[in-house]
Amino acid sequence: MAGMKHVGRLAALTLAAALAACQGPLGGSPEGVPVALESIDGAPAPIRTALVDELASAATDRKVELVGASADARYRVRGYLSTSTEGGETKVAYVWDVFDSQKRRAKRLEGTSAVTTSSISDLDKAALAKLAQASMDEIAEFLTASKSETSSVPETPIQTAEVSDDESAVAMQ
Repeated sequence: MAGMKHVGRLAALTLAAALAACQGPLGGSPEGVPVALESIDGAPAPIRTALVDELASAATDRKVELVGASADARYRVRGYLSTSTEGGETKVAYVWDVFDSQKRRAKRLEGTSAVTTSSISDLDKAALAKLAQASMDEIAEFLTASKSETSSVPETPIQTAEVSDDESAVAMQ
């Protein structure tokens, strides 16, 4: 009976280690997936420039690798902004179309963010930062999911422990 208890613990530790490995750099991060930000429509040049700066900062925080529009990238992103007012509340709506290397749309990410102004031209740094953070959260989530879908099976097979009737064979730390 005591031997089965140790085997159960070993199995639990093995499972925990395997699950932890899934959260490592290959499966749990958008790192290593270059993304080019190609355009942002619907905002005047000064707002686009400020938003790109905020997106770059948010990308760095989330380990998303932004590259120039002319660089090789696994994905290319095009953004669209607009405002709408309902019931006295103004919102900025954003759409990010993510295209793969064959120029096919891989994902459309969209959302809204409440703002204190009625015009995109009047968005302040705080509103742009909030918009950039929400946008980059979604982009990073997409990249992480797409990366884990395309990651290959490890070349080295997982080694399993052999069951032994000898309790001293299982060392617990």
